[in-house]
This record gives sequence, structure tokens and C-alpha cells, in this order.
Amino acid sequence: MQRLFWKFFIIIWLTVAGSIAALFAVTIVFKVVPFSQEIQQGQETFALEVASRILASDGKDAAIAFATEAAKTPEQVNLSISRIEPPSGCSADANESARIVQTGDGCYRISVHTQATGLVTYTWSRLAPWVSALVAAAVAAYCLARYLIRPVAHLRSGLSALASGHFDVRIGDKIDGRKDEVAELAHDFDATAERLEQFHRTQQRLFHDVSHELRSPLSRLQAAIGVLQQNPSKLATMLERMTHEVERIDGLVGEILMLARLTDRSSDTLEVQTLDIIDLLNDIVADAAFEAQARSVRVRYEGDQSFVAEVNGELIYRALENVIRNAVKYTADSSEVLVRADTKADTLHVLVTDEGPGVPASDLSRIFQPFSRGEDGIALGGHGLGLAITKQAVERHGGRVAAAVADTGGLVVKMEIPRSIRSNSKCPRGSGDCV
Repeated sequence: MQRLFWKFFIIIWLTVAGSIAALFAVTIVFKVVPFSQEIQQGQETFALEVASRILASDGKDAAIAFATEAAKTPEQVNLSISRIEPPSGCSADANESARIVQTGDGCYRISVHTQATGLVTYTWSRLAPWVSALVAAAVAAYCLARYLIRPVAHLRSGLSALASGHFDVRIGDKIDGRKDEVAELAHDFDATAERLEQFHRTQQRLFHDVSHELRSPLSRLQAAIGVLQQNPSKLATMLERMTHEVERIDGLVGEILMLARLTDRSSDTLEVQTLDIIDLLNDIVADAAFEAQARSVRVRYEGDQSFVAEVNGELIYRALENVIRNAVKYTADSSEVLVRADTKADTLHVLVTDEGPGVPASDLSRIFQPFSRGEDGIALGGHGLGLAITKQAVERHGGRVAAAVADTGGLVVKMEIPRSIRSNSKCPRGSGDCV
């Protein structure tokens, strides 16, 4: 908040300094001084006291000489010294403009003659400091209010648009030229609106893809029922077909529920266990290698032999299995899938490389979206949710997932799994990788 603090400080300081300068200018031009009446009264009282002491101690002549000099000063304090007759008048009480002094040779009255002050001068001397303070406060308040209310109005308008479902609203361009916390707030709002817009598009696409994926097996179920109605003798064949389609729907619903559970950030707490991730990798590699023998595909592991971590075993197993099985599915016949794991700074780096057709560079980030197989992806079974589940599972542990084009032309998927779960709540502004 330093920049905003200094802007407020400068506005208030300049306003007060300007008001003081204006006050001095008016004082010089009209030759009036704030609180001049009080100052004059103080000088007159002081002169009366001094004259009284001089009269009592040094006599009348010394007091008259002091009064003469007082009248010549810039303040022009006019004193008069008069003898009181009869002496019984010495019992009179002194007041603000006179003193009664008794000496050895008699009794004297010392009076001060105040110069008449004009109404304008008197009013200005009384009100100038307060008017100056009020003007300074009003100018500072106006400047600060104008400086803050405009962006707040833009922010309020943007929030109202978001509440109405208009996620394409942006306010950063309306506050260009400012470089303070208010501008950062506007850019944070734009980043939030952009993220909400992405969520909205993803949700709409997900609804469309789920309904599309469910429609195909349901259509085949309806077709099987129609065949049974026309030809009951094909019951065994149609039952097998219907069972396969029901299993397909069940698997799709299970993966959708898994993805929904991973993307739900209402609770960031995961149940964790202490286990060796390399053991999980070896088990998955062994199963994948056995199944890949039918296509003469070799699945090979190399790298570290142990990496004990505190993770959710089910999620990490699903994440690793999805990537390895996906590589086996798309690699060419009689080729190899290489799984490599290395430890760097308490993080396990897992690389899965295949020799399949690969994915265009423009689609590398999109393959981690639900129901996405890339523009030129070949459908070989599955629902297109495996890599999306992998990404969410690894990121829930504070890790990262990315894809690249392998040297062999295939696809290499890189996973970083920390030894213990790290918070993923702090994301760069405008980043689309954090949830």
C-alpha cells in the first residue's frame, strides 16, 4: 500500500501547504494578521504591567518615559498616566485597560487607549485560521474522494455485471495511467473475471461433452432393445452388447465424478498416506507391459528405485496409470514406452514417452481438458478424461503436469510430484493453471 499512501500524503500535504500560502498572501495584501486582536490585547496588558512596576519603583518620570517609548514601537501601545485626586480614589479596582498605582508622592492611574479596529479586519483576524483549515480540509477531501470514487464506481459496475452473468466485463482499460494499489485491484478484477469466463466456458463445454458421450451408448442400448423386440432369439447377443454399453456408461460416470471431486476446491484437505511412489510405478508398468504384449509393445522403467512421499495413494495411482496406459494405447505397434523417474529437490520428476503419432504443439495444453483428444487425435476407446484427471490429481498435491513433443515424434508427459502436499493457492495474476 506504499504507493497509495504516498499519493494520499502528497495530496493532503500540498492542500494544507497551499492553504497556508494563500493565508499568508491575504495577510500581506490586506495587512491583517490572524488573531491580531488577541495579540494586541496581550501587548497592551504587558505594557500596563511594566508601566505599573516602573511607576511604583522608579517614579512618575520613568513611567512617562516608558509610555513615550511604547507609543513609538510598531505596535503603538498608547499609555496615559494621570494623578488621582483625592487620594481616596486609590481604592478603585483595576481593570483590563487600567491600573491603579500608589507611590510615595500620590496615587496614579495608568490607562491604555486601544485603537479602533474595523469590522472587516476584526472578522478576518477571528475567522481566517478556521476558514483556512476548513478550505484545506474541503479541497483535500474533494481530491481524495474524486481519486477513489471513480475506480470504485468502475469496480462496482464490473461486480454488478459479474453478478448478472456477464463474465466478459473488464475494467482495467478504464483505469489506465494509474500505477498504484487501485490499479492492481482493477487488474486483479480482470484476472478474476477472465478466470470466471474460462470456468463458464469449460462448464458449458463439459455439459455438451457429457451429454454427447452419454448419448452414444444410450443410442446403442435403444438399438439393442429394438432388435430384441423384433427378434427375441438374439437375446444372448444383445444382452452382452447391452452389458458392455452399461459398463461403458458406468465407467464414464465414475470418471466424471472423480474429475468433479478433484476440481472441487471447497475443501483442500486430502487424506494422505506415506508410501513409495516408485513401487506404484513398478506395479503400473508391470501391468501395462503384460497387456501391451499383444501388440509387441515394450514398456520399460528406468530411474530411481525409491521415493517415499506423503500423498493420496488412490489419486497418484490413477494419475500415473492414466498417463502410462494412454501412452501404451497410442504408441505404435512393436515400439517402446519409456517411463523414467528422477528425484530433484524433494520432487519426483516422472517422464512417460511413447512412439505414437504425437500431438501438434498447438494442442499440447488442450489435451489436459476434459473430453479433449487433440484436433488430430485418434479415438481408441476411453472418454478423454484420463489426462484431465491426472492434471487435477497432481495439482491437488502441489505438483505440475505438462506435455511436449518427444524426440521420437511421439508424446512425452512430464509430471512433478512433491514429497509432501504443497499449497497451490497462490497463482500468478492471469494464470489459467490454478484453480
